[in-house]
Amino acid sequence: VQLQASGGGLVQTGGSLRLSCSASGRTFSGYTAGWFRQVPGMEREFVAAIRRTDGMSDYADSAKGRFTISRDKAKNTVFLQMNSLKPEDTAVYYCAGTPRNLIKSSMSGSNEYDYWGQGTQVTVSS
Repeated sequence: VQLQASGGGLVQTGGSLRLSCSASGRTFSGYTAGWFRQVPGMEREFVAAIRRTDGMSDYADSAKGRFTISRDKAKNTVFLQMNSLKPEDTAVYYCAGTPRNLIKSSMSGSNEYDYWGQGTQVTVSS
């Protein structure tokens, strides 16, 4: 499967963005999908994930209550709705997928994902 992330941009503190991860080559609903982010010089960190079988989602503590991950099967796309954005959310956001049905404790591990998109920049100004 090939993944294409989009939707990043520049937004003010408190604003919203919706990131999209479009898949081609395979039906993305058959994949557990995740969003990660990375700041230069820092480790890539987990943001959110949605499991392929039951749609169970998991979030980093920093994302809970502000971000929502969802899947549109007809569009073969996974979204990340980000509200109440903060300057510390500034990063390159990557989408990822694996055909495995991960247990919850594994969904936040970047090494559990086999396929990665190219990343989209999110910048939140103060």
